[in-house]
Amino acid sequence: MADRTSLEAGGACSIARSLTVLGQRWTLLVVREALNGRTKFSEFQEALGVSTDVLTQRLESLVDAGVLEKRPYRERGARERQAYHVTEAGWELIPVLAALMSWGDKHLADAAGPPALLRHRRTEQCVRVALVDADDRPVALEDVVTVAGPGASAHAGNDGGATGPDAPRRPDANRS
Repeated sequence: MADRTSLEAGGACSIARSLTVLGQRWTLLVVREALNGRTKFSEFQEALGVSTDVLTQRLESLVDAGVLEKRPYRERGARERQAYHVTEAGWELIPVLAALMSWGDKHLADAAGPPALLRHRRTEQCVRVALVDADDRPVALEDVVTVAGPGASAHAGNDGGATGPDAPRRPDANRS
């Protein structure tokens, strides 16, 4: 993983900024478990098998970033503890996790196939992550480009990545 200095060198790059919150090992797995309903430290630790020190750090960083929020709870006969609940910012990470899951299913799955599927709650149809335009029409990956946004002027010369209009195109991209 890139060191902190090179992440900060991204300036206005939203990917670099996001990685300062989500780029540590275990962080997205903690988010996954929170989205699946886990709220207690012991539940996270049991599900993930992560050390208490690492889990404490990841939970605190997610609270600091506004992805999770702490709420006190007390079980009968025990001291007060903190539960970790998903915030709106945390719920908005579902497409990020779904995209990582999809990529892993396509490129890293074993012969048995994907370990989990995403389905619509009511229709039970499989769902997928897609890029869509303002009219909700799907956009092919090769037709997506990154251009400077309003925040780029504060960091001149950084358009956010290698997917701009002059970036290399996929070899199989249809050229018009």
